[in-house]
Amino acid sequence: MSAKVICITNQKGGVGKTTTAVNLSYYLAKDKFKTLLIDFDPQGNATSGLGIDKNDTRSLGATMVNVILGSVQLENAIRPTKYKHFDLAPTTPELANAEVEMANMQRKFVRLRDAVRSVADKYDYIIIDSPPSLSLLTVNGMIAANYLLLPVQTEFYALEGVAQLLESMKLVMKQANPNLHLLGVLATMYDKRTSLSAQVYQEIKKYFKQLTFDTKIPRNVRVAEAPSHGVPVGAYDKFSKGAKAYKELAKEVEERTHEK
Repeated sequence: MSAKVICITNQKGGVGKTTTAVNLSYYLAKDKFKTLLIDFDPQGNATSGLGIDKNDTRSLGATMVNVILGSVQLENAIRPTKYKHFDLAPTTPELANAEVEMANMQRKFVRLRDAVRSVADKYDYIIIDSPPSLSLLTVNGMIAANYLLLPVQTEFYALEGVAQLLESMKLVMKQANPNLHLLGVLATMYDKRTSLSAQVYQEIKKYFKQLTFDTKIPRNVRVAEAPSHGVPVGAYDKFSKGAKAYKELAKEVEERTHEK
């Protein structure tokens, strides 16, 4: 077994990237796939969204900061979550400083790939939550992954910046990772009461065609509330529209990754 590695990325913030990383991981694990979520965003929201204090460095132990600086193996930074089949490699805001240090290191673009390879045979899926920028960390995520999942908010200017991200992806494919595929584009914060959401979804579909996921993640209070309780939305309110949508997304991801 070698894990299918999915990097969730969008250089725009606030598009539901971390929410998608946490909840997709949760539902893949619910479907009995051994899943590792790597928090590779210095904001550390995937870490805190799973109930772990990202600022409490003393009790946190090893994190992705240590892994990326080479002082710790990835397997020593992984911890189980309270959910079966679901592990987390946490991070702290110190990752931003580590990125600056990385810039002068050898093999600076493949440090995450090397780390991921060391545990790939223990998991079915490895999900990487990358920062909302085209940074060295994001490029590391792209080089470590087999697939990119791109959350796009169904609001005005949704596709702004996406072209630049796809150019970066092409560059990474050409120079460092020819096995990278765009797994799909996910419409997030979809509000079926507005014609704008529907229009933007159609625009996304026109641009990405069959790469657009059928699942749309709705604007949902439960999805917004869950991280403050340190749990995925499926554990917070499994009957909510948001939970059902992420459950459907996991099924689509499973289908798409097993086709290839």
